[in-house]
Amino acid sequence: MVAADSRIVFFSTATPNLFLELANSQASASDADSSNKRLVVALYDALRSGDSAAVVKILAADLEWWFHGPPSHQFLMRMLTGDSTAETFRFVPQSVAAFGSTVIVEGCDTARNIAWVHAWTVADGIITQVREYFNTALTVTRFEDSGEIVPASSGAGRFPCVWESSVSGRVGKSVPGLVLAI
Repeated sequence: MVAADSRIVFFSTATPNLFLELANSQASASDADSSNKRLVVALYDALRSGDSAAVVKILAADLEWWFHGPPSHQFLMRMLTGDSTAETFRFVPQSVAAFGSTVIVEGCDTARNIAWVHAWTVADGIITQVREYFNTALTVTRFEDSGEIVPASSGAGRFPCVWESSVSGRVGKSVPGLVLAI
């Protein structure tokens, strides 16, 4: 028995590598988050530089797309589909956060009063899904199915907020809010 931070930890000879396994699993989760972030940032770099070969390597051929916002703000879709008549829009990430396979990127264009959030899903080293939100305040919550039925009145049924958009207030107008459960 060993005391650590006023908690008692019991060691068993049956699991001598438990702490090593836990440390490795935490490191691999952190490595995956970091790798997913780097991949998404590489996509924005490729889009900014016009490197279509890199974009093709980063995105799945059957990319799943969700869009929330005015149809006139579908800049990313026009950019990726090669619509040459599309109005030029530069996606400049102002914050990037990763939660497992989900990478959240946020930015805004204050000159146009546009705030945007992209929620990318990465699987096996490629981006398979994007959820795009324009002029919408987004809150991301962690959703885990424990199999338990929790009465709503208990307060225990609330899901923790893990990320909240911050640039939507910079566009100078009130925007609707949505919750994305991951």
